[in-house]
Amino acid sequence: MGDTIIYESRDCISYIYFNRAARYNALNEEMLEELLQTIKEVEKNDDAIVILSGEGNAFCSGGDISMMKGFSDKSYFDNIMEMIEQIVLKLYMMPKIIISSIHGSVAGLGLSIALTADFVVAQKEAKLGMLFIGVGLVPDGGGHFWLQERLGTQQAKQFIWGLKQVDGIKAKQMGLVDITAEDKAMPHATKLANQLLETPLAAMLQTKMIYHSKQKEVLRYYLEEEKQSQWELRNTEDHQEGVKAFLEKRKPVFKGK
Repeated sequence: MGDTIIYESRDCISYIYFNRAARYNALNEEMLEELLQTIKEVEKNDDAIVILSGEGNAFCSGGDISMMKGFSDKSYFDNIMEMIEQIVLKLYMMPKIIISSIHGSVAGLGLSIALTADFVVAQKEAKLGMLFIGVGLVPDGGGHFWLQERLGTQQAKQFIWGLKQVDGIKAKQMGLVDITAEDKAMPHATKLANQLLETPLAAMLQTKMIYHSKQKEVLRYYLEEEKQSQWELRNTEDHQEGVKAFLEKRKPVFKGK
């Protein structure tokens, strides 16, 4: 295993950190592979709580633009989307309590992964956004599912279509975030985890699985629809312009095509 993911197990809590701080923890193929393997390890351990976080100044800025540049290769595209599907399904169906500890920016696929959690803790200055629309794509990683669950369809659509990021306070008001932290998020996430360890966790997890087992097929539906949409959108003029504008660090000029 490489070093783009850090995994630690301490006092019945598993900690998973994204570790590409210089790239604001943008997810590339290697990182997704390591994240999936780490989640498989965590599935097997005896820890009752899992905390997701990021090294450096961000939780996760989303998928690395280099992945999108390779999406013309169908086998590469299918491999990436399969890994994303496995990651979010495993986190969603894991019989453990998942906590996301968010600081800095969390966007795109990074936000989809963060929202797999049972509890989302965010620093009040954190910035949350889907932002796929900025490169002419739709959310993936179950983004449509998580946003509908937390915001409802109408607000979810408008959040997906908007290019703005909301701070932790606004995200809490919207329902994207469960707990806001005045300072660093991780101490609050760790405190919550330790409090949960002193509760009837077996009963809590039964409730989680009752809800999630019913919704699993709905999540699968969204993942498949997102995959098909991304494949169709990859050749649109707007997507090509969005990627080019991102690389050239300028505002894109979209034509609705």
